[in-house]
Amino acid sequence: MIRNLSETLQAILDQPALPGELAEAEIVFDRPVAQFNPQKTCINLFLYDIRENLELRSNESTVERRSGQAIIRRPPLRVACTYLVTAWVVGGTEVALQEHRLLSQVFQVLSRYDTIPEAFLRGDLRGQEPPLPMLVTSADGLKNPAEFWTSLGTPLRASLAVSVTLGMTIQAPETVPLTITHEIRLNGESIFQIGGQVTTAADQPVVGSSVLLVERSQTATTGKDGEFSFANHLPRGAYTLRVQRPDDSAHNFPITVPAIAGQTYNLRLP
Repeated sequence: MIRNLSETLQAILDQPALPGELAEAEIVFDRPVAQFNPQKTCINLFLYDIRENLELRSNESTVERRSGQAIIRRPPLRVACTYLVTAWVVGGTEVALQEHRLLSQVFQVLSRYDTIPEAFLRGDLRGQEPPLPMLVTSADGLKNPAEFWTSLGTPLRASLAVSVTLGMTIQAPETVPLTITHEIRLNGESIFQIGGQVTTAADQPVVGSSVLLVERSQTATTGKDGEFSFANHLPRGAYTLRVQRPDDSAHNFPITVPAIAGQTYNLRLP
């Protein structure tokens, strides 16, 4: 995934409509040590910091209802990846000024985007929600820039930093039955709240059907995924659910509350 991010930044800086000098520069991702000796003018994006973005941390899961089941996706880990961006000019009579101009052009291009547009995303980053925020700043993450460059054996260079926060999935989606049974104990007795899903014989959700709990004269209406639930709580016992479809056909389903092991309140119409 981090490689996909590097390829995404490369795609942004490889746009054909960029200024001439930047369009002709190579985009590389090398460690700028003393041995780094590019043979062609380049923009180097050195990934030097990876950490969780605590400000964007979320604990809210998303739930997708599909074919009588609920797919629960835990929130991704929000990971900030920070690159040190430097310009390396080969040839020319004003190398320092050319490098300054290249850095200025990189800053302008990357600063156009608060979040990375979908068109540039590569690999696993495509379709990520929420969009990937991007921030271009000075290299604030380096507490002592001179010491950093000394450790690399390279003289101090002008640089900027670009930080992108991506979503990293750390848990596989969990699939659970869509049926719900909530139990409450009151004065030593258990009462239950139930719900399920109405589908066709082809496992398609039935929207807008009326579900009647016959013995209690309680009615619920199925939602966009065919799901229904009853707000009132029920004592243990045998009941009948009657599904009234929009085409006026009705079907009865005997149920037991609470559901017997292995059974649900999902209703499949003939």
